[in-house]
Amino acid sequence: MTIDFYAWTTPNGYKVSIALEEMGLDYRVHGVDIGANDQFKPDFLRVSPNNKIPAITDPDGPGGKPLSLFESGAILIYLAEKTGKFRPQDPAAWYTHIQWLMWQMGGVGPMFGQAGHFRFYAPEKIQYGIDRYTAEAKRLMGVAERRLIETEYLGGEYGIADMAAFPWLRLYERYGIPGDEFPNVRRWIDAVAARPAVQRGLELLKK
Repeated sequence: MTIDFYAWTTPNGYKVSIALEEMGLDYRVHGVDIGANDQFKPDFLRVSPNNKIPAITDPDGPGGKPLSLFESGAILIYLAEKTGKFRPQDPAAWYTHIQWLMWQMGGVGPMFGQAGHFRFYAPEKIQYGIDRYTAEAKRLMGVAERRLIETEYLGGEYGIADMAAFPWLRLYERYGIPGDEFPNVRRWIDAVAARPAVQRGLELLKK
């Protein structure tokens, strides 16, 4: 059955489009134009009551019943468990993936998002906000760098943690972060970007 996927061209939207492509699932995209406030429309709020993208509705959810989910991390875990793909059977390996997924959800997304807001969208330039969130984004790049010295991918092997972090970390230059300080993150970005499913996922809503 076809999954209904509600998204826009943002890093959080790309997380799920990449996962859907990587896992070979059939899906239908519904564009939710956040610039036009589509996220506040009643039909979308029935799927995502927090008025945020992405969200999905799977007509073949647990027990064969429809299931709607919002929050990209929850969606990634669900899709991995539904398909058995990118879901290591060893509990320690699986929880390592979830750990780095939560790192992205709780750290990278919010901090990079705030850095972007103060740099590009705030109605007035507030240097304190720019400096604070740029510094935190750079610190998180350092966390990833140290991890990627030890292992090829964030979760050890390629998986949902990488799918979640890649759409954000690939934009490091946008946030004023010098890439030459993070060669292993750059190596990882290149490796993830070279995957055909990732390239297809990044075509989300281009038309």
